[in-house]
Amino acid sequence: MKKVLLFGPIFIILAAVLWAVDGIVLRPALYVLPVSLVVFLEHAIAFLIMLPFFIRARKEIKNLKSSDWGAFLWVAVFGGVLGTMFITRALFYVHFVNLSIVVLIQKLQPIFALILARVILREKLPKRFWRWALLAIVATYFITFKDLVPDFSTGNKTVLAAFFALGAAFAWGSSTVFSKRALKKVSFKMGTYLRFGLTTLIMLMIVAVGGEFRSLTDITSQQWLIFLAIVFSSGGLAMFLYYYGLKKVKASVSTICELAFPLSAILLEFLIHGKFLSLSQWFGVIVLFIAIYKISFLK
Repeated sequence: MKKVLLFGPIFIILAAVLWAVDGIVLRPALYVLPVSLVVFLEHAIAFLIMLPFFIRARKEIKNLKSSDWGAFLWVAVFGGVLGTMFITRALFYVHFVNLSIVVLIQKLQPIFALILARVILREKLPKRFWRWALLAIVATYFITFKDLVPDFSTGNKTVLAAFFALGAAFAWGSSTVFSKRALKKVSFKMGTYLRFGLTTLIMLMIVAVGGEFRSLTDITSQQWLIFLAIVFSSGGLAMFLYYYGLKKVKASVSTICELAFPLSAILLEFLIHGKFLSLSQWFGVIVLFIAIYKISFLK
């Protein structure tokens, strides 16, 4: 039983690690491009690669009702479109330098997910879950902020950055819950196909209306390679891993396992940029691992 319970969380944690690689290693090279164009291309390229497999498995779509399509549409709009655009806009307002306020508010994501999982999915959770969940969120704060002190000196754009970071937290937190709802009648593979397909269609309209296609000529060969790297790592591959794990665990457990993202980001900063972890950050790392481990074994 323990092996079965641990199986799902492992895949969610692997996906979170790939998302950290995206933020620290890959995506910074794309910040010079329009945000909407970046979101469109990463989803469109992935869906084109998935298209033959989607056509082969299209019979699964017959199982979906209007409420199921509504869940997938929510995931595409909030998880695929708004979440990514909100967080990028927040980082823009703090000039990609003083990120503390953005990251701090983003830590509210599990709160939104836990509340929505209880309200929408009717997930009944043992009291021990809430203790470990709270401990995991506190540990994430320790990991994110060196010496426990956030930097709020981001100028007069701080309030706007906070607003967009809060929007991203709600978008991604709710996306976790609605992804769990959307996967009830289809496989994790079809869930991934539909998420990328619907997001591509929505972003196509946004990019077309905004006239962003003219920026395609500005994309360098190196940036095209980065788009491909995203598709086969933090994009398509990570979403396959994430949905596979989400099919096996509750949304409440998933949102705690996703806290491996900030943990991985901090460790990558150390390995790639030589930014050493403080004593309080290492304490947070240990506590977060323990919390995720304990949650994974809860029935």
